[in-house]
Amino acid sequence: MARYRYLVELGAGMVAYGVVLMISIRLISHGAIENPVWKTVISLAPMLPALFVAVSVLRQLRRIDELQRKIQLEAFSLAFAGTALITFSYGFLENVGYPKLSMFAVWPLMSVLWIAGGVISHRRYR
Repeated sequence: MARYRYLVELGAGMVAYGVVLMISIRLISHGAIENPVWKTVISLAPMLPALFVAVSVLRQLRRIDELQRKIQLEAFSLAFAGTALITFSYGFLENVGYPKLSMFAVWPLMSVLWIAGGVISHRRYR
């Protein structure tokens, strides 16, 4: 039952994120908002449902057993360290002419490394 609770919480947060993101992009790109303060607020609006997603992940981590927590800790550790090494390395390459990357590239990288870390750690404890 806890698994379904997590999927409902995560799914609701992701759907809300997508909806708020589309609305904010539409409002900003069509020039519906002139005031720079409101542009900033509307631009950051998708972070509210993203916060809900983060809370649902934390709640799920508190629900799972110790072995699953250990697996997730190892996965997070690999994602954290790998993302730091890769982004810092690329940052140094930007100093010698490589194209600048958006900060939006960091989260997909961390996600891929989190999944890879989870697979590696899960196989280790089989």
